[in-house]
Amino acid sequence: MGRNKSEDGSSGKAERCGCIIDFNPPPENFVWKFTQPLRDYFTPEFLRFDIIEPDKPALYIANHTIYGITDWTLFIAEVYHRKNIFIRTLSDNMHYTIPVWRELVEYFGMIRGTRDNCSALMKAGQHILVYPGGGREVFRLKNEKYSLQWKKRTGFAYMAIQHGYDIIPVAQVGGDDAYEIVADAHDIMHSAFGKFLLNTGIYKKLKDAEYLPPLSKGLLGTALPKPVKLYFSVCERISTKKYKGDTREDNLWRLREETEYELSRELLKLLEYRKKDDIGWMRKLLVKL
Repeated sequence: MGRNKSEDGSSGKAERCGCIIDFNPPPENFVWKFTQPLRDYFTPEFLRFDIIEPDKPALYIANHTIYGITDWTLFIAEVYHRKNIFIRTLSDNMHYTIPVWRELVEYFGMIRGTRDNCSALMKAGQHILVYPGGGREVFRLKNEKYSLQWKKRTGFAYMAIQHGYDIIPVAQVGGDDAYEIVADAHDIMHSAFGKFLLNTGIYKKLKDAEYLPPLSKGLLGTALPKPVKLYFSVCERISTKKYKGDTREDNLWRLREETEYELSRELLKLLEYRKKDDIGWMRKLLVKL
């Protein structure tokens, strides 16, 4: 818990590159300073943080926003700063295909999102963050703002029930408005470039275009994100005790649907909250440009 190293060595299949067993979190002041430019630009607001308790590890289930630029960085930095908890993030394999970037995310505690790795973290009593939508939510389609794209995934429910972990949904609003999608994966695959991808076999490596990023424009039509204000809200804990470790499929879907419902409801609340928030005339103007 918190900043302590994992002392669990029971999962032979879990990665042993220093990411789980011997991982030492970066200093809190460094994480805070490293993410300061993002806070200055997006002025994030964090709600209901009293639900997060250092001595009660949980599995945090959050929604991704387009490109996922600020989704995990600002949240883990805020929790680290305010609660002295360094959250470990289960990540998509996509992160490990990019040189330099993969070293950076590992330094900040990311680990491949496998069941063995998750099990090792849970046995060690770590706080864990996961995005069930994965790349599908990061590279979303047009008209999918703040919608959950979880497909048929129930892995997080399986792990939570198996290890008796509470689930805490975390809603994130703002990021999907930092860019305007010009062409999504569907548009691209119907273009000449899309035909090229199909003919070269790259299409399959992109998980049938799931990993195909949309073409978007940000501030003044550039690649710079619009200076939207970001909002993060923590939902009430969802206990898994009632399942008594029973990971039958119907239980997995019951827990997944409960989590999905609570997170979707909190997203709607945040969107309403944002409507009433005064972000200032300058920010409003820049977001519209």
